[in-house]
Amino acid sequence: MADAASSAVIGRNAPDPELLLDMFGKMILVRQMEERLGELHKQGRTRGPIHRCDGQEAVGIAGTAPLRASDTVTSTHRGHAHYIGKGLDPHRVVAEIFGRVTGYSRGKAGHMLIADVEQGMIGGNAIVGAGIPLALGQALAHQLHGRGDVAVTFFGDGAAQAGICHEAMNMAGLWKLPIVFICEHNEYGLTAHARYQSAVEDLVIRAAGYNMPGVKIDGNDVLQVYETVGEAVERARAGEGPTFIEAKTYRLVGFSTSDMGGYQPQAEIDAWRPRDPILRTRKLLLELTGEERIRKTEEEAITACDKAFELALSDPLPDASEADVPEFVGAH
Repeated sequence: MADAASSAVIGRNAPDPELLLDMFGKMILVRQMEERLGELHKQGRTRGPIHRCDGQEAVGIAGTAPLRASDTVTSTHRGHAHYIGKGLDPHRVVAEIFGRVTGYSRGKAGHMLIADVEQGMIGGNAIVGAGIPLALGQALAHQLHGRGDVAVTFFGDGAAQAGICHEAMNMAGLWKLPIVFICEHNEYGLTAHARYQSAVEDLVIRAAGYNMPGVKIDGNDVLQVYETVGEAVERARAGEGPTFIEAKTYRLVGFSTSDMGGYQPQAEIDAWRPRDPILRTRKLLLELTGEERIRKTEEEAITACDKAFELALSDPLPDASEADVPEFVGAH
């Protein structure tokens, strides 16, 4: 794939330098957040393992940047970049992960199920592929309401093999629904390489079978992701139907913080490290904005992460009276 981030070629829908700085800062924030969550998991302070997206941040951040608040997003069990990209408050995200009352679901959801309807984040999902049909229903609602809103669903290459993915894409193509399917193809479904899960290497060829455009992109190139998703969203808003985007990327760490590892060849990891989207975006920004603006953005992202953890870990836990889930659902 072409290294567009190093070429500094700005396309029709490319972000201006300020937006690119914003996406760069958000990618750093997500990386910092997940690294700290990983450390705290080792100390036994998180509720269950954490699913990190090291190396995949460009898909989640740039894939949500072209959206407006009324556009809806369904995420996966690896959704921190989607949450931050869609505009959720890092403090409330961290608070939710640590079960604090200030979290988006008052501490009852955990890191895989964070949602905020006001920002159009319908939620992560611990069930592989389960967010896809939810997004399909949102797309149908958007079409019926006629307000020009779009549904975006993120899923992995493992979820792309699930029957519900094929059913949803067929219906979206049949009814020309305003939905963008974004496959984060990170080469591994849990511990199994994609070659053991799919009969084809490039999943994008399936789009033709559902009568929708299919685009394969370098998912570690923030500009390609932003431009491609932006065009697909514009197409959906115009009533021209769905798009399938296959973003080739790579998970630089294990499936979760409980992963014992050993199934990703070290040579493979080493080959992907130079393609880290944060490094590549930094290189591009160096040409566009200079070192001083970059360092300022990096410092602000780290400070925001510090503040999110400091506040969240000092926030109170929910009152025991909220333990009854039906009452909680009714109240919120």
